[in-house]
Parts: sequence; structure tokens; C-alpha cells
Amino acid sequence: MARRYDPGRRTRIIDAALAVIAADGIAGLSHRTVAAAADVPLGSTTYHFASLDELLVAALRRCNENFVQALRSSGVFDGTETDGDEPEADLAAELTRLLDRWFAGERGAIELEYELYLAALRRPALRPVAAEWTEEAVALLSRRTDEETARALVALMDGVCLQVLLTGGTFDAPYTRVMLERIVAGGGA
Repeated sequence: MARRYDPGRRTRIIDAALAVIAADGIAGLSHRTVAAAADVPLGSTTYHFASLDELLVAALRRCNENFVQALRSSGVFDGTETDGDEPEADLAAELTRLLDRWFAGERGAIELEYELYLAALRRPALRPVAAEWTEEAVALLSRRTDEETARALVALMDGVCLQVLLTGGTFDAPYTRVMLERIVAGGGA
């Protein structure tokens, strides 16, 4: 029997893995559950991803790519989202608006991204990919401030997101803006 050419199969498998994780968590992920969700033979998942860690790396990388694209298109990191005609926009206010938009959107997407991100605690194969997200966010923010301040801003935003997600609370924009302003004021530009 001739093998069917299916160039989108790998992508469908990654998308299915993300859907399985979103529905059942990482504990629900297996080659079998992903194959069923992708509507592909079980052998296809193991052909493209020899281990679940390989599949998780691809899934986390996809989340990172989507997240970084959203950051780039936000205008925050290149200074195009400004208040009025001021050439130097308030970075803390812009970052607060960005976080507010994230939490106003689909919360499940943020939870999925953080579940994969935090899986790196127990799965060393994911650590380099998790670090890629941090480095990309720092590089983007470094366009607006110095690298040390950028790292502190990323750390604070991660912490705020985790606290909101883990407590089931709501995003407190005024408090977040004050904390971001403190970091921006402490750094050099």
C-alpha cells in the first residue's frame, strides 16, 4: 500500500496535543489520545515524535511562537502603542494594558501556555524552550529599556500572571501598573 502524502500531519498532531492538554492537562497526554484527537494512525504520532517529551517540546514551542507574535503585534515593544503624541510612551501603562487584554481574552489559552511552561520544572527537555520565551520577551523589552530592567519586568509579569491563574483571582490593573512603574523607575533607559 502506498503511503499517503500528508504534509500537514505533523502540524495537526501538535494542534491535537495542545487540545488534549487544554482539555485534560499534561497527565492526559499520550500518543494514543493525540492520535485520536488528530484523527491519524497511532504510528503517525510516534513517527513524528518518538517520545512525549518531543511532542511537548513542539507544543511549547508553538505556544511560544504564538505568544511572541502576539507581543510583537501589540506595539508595546517597539513603542508604536503610545498615549497621545508623546514620543516616549509610558512603558508601565502599556504593559499593564497588554496584560489586561490577555486576561480579558480566553483564559484557557493563558492557562495552557503556563501549564506547558511550568512543565519544564519536571521535564528537563522543556527547559531550553521555556528559556527561549523568557529571552525573546527580554529582547523585545530591551528595545524600550535596559536589559536588567527588561528581565525584572518579565519576572514581574510572569509572577502576576501566575498569581492570577493559581488563585483564580482577577487581574488588578492599577496595582500591576504601580509595580511595573517601580521597576521602570528603578532602571536606566
